[in-house]
Amino acid sequence: MSLSIGEAKNLGFAQYLPTLIPSKVDSCREIYEQNRYRVYSLAFWMTDNELAAEELMIDTFYRAFAAKQDATWDDIDRTFMTVLRECMPLAPLTLDCAPCNQVLSVRRNTLRVELERAVVQLPNTEKLMFLMHDVEGYDHARIASLLNVSEDESYRGVHQARLRLRELLAN
Repeated sequence: MSLSIGEAKNLGFAQYLPTLIPSKVDSCREIYEQNRYRVYSLAFWMTDNELAAEELMIDTFYRAFAAKQDATWDDIDRTFMTVLRECMPLAPLTLDCAPCNQVLSVRRNTLRVELERAVVQLPNTEKLMFLMHDVEGYDHARIASLLNVSEDESYRGVHQARLRLRELLAN
């Protein structure tokens, strides 16, 4: 079905866009489907709120597709970092856990809810580094690039997050 520009203006963006550029819509939909779970997951863990996570995810995709219709995984990640920085501080690393001088017993049956509560208690930057590395599988070079830190800081942030999680779960 093909519409004239005059007819399209009378419909509204959501209704006429698919008829004007179906290949672009399909491309955007495919990119969205490939990335939405990862973006939502990170947004949820960072906000600890389903509605806020949904808003962050939607804002991320709106901005990514407004800037570039064939947005890549990297474009979406960079846009997500921009959106996330607008709603919460991602400051320099703040955790400085002491070296372990005893083994904390966290090998008991830890409930999922206990782990979730421990993760959301981490400072924002270390929490994001931990989630990106240990949950989503990002390498330290990619984390460093997205957060504008060195790879050594990425290693340190993930390590400090793990130490703090052990402390929280042991108590």
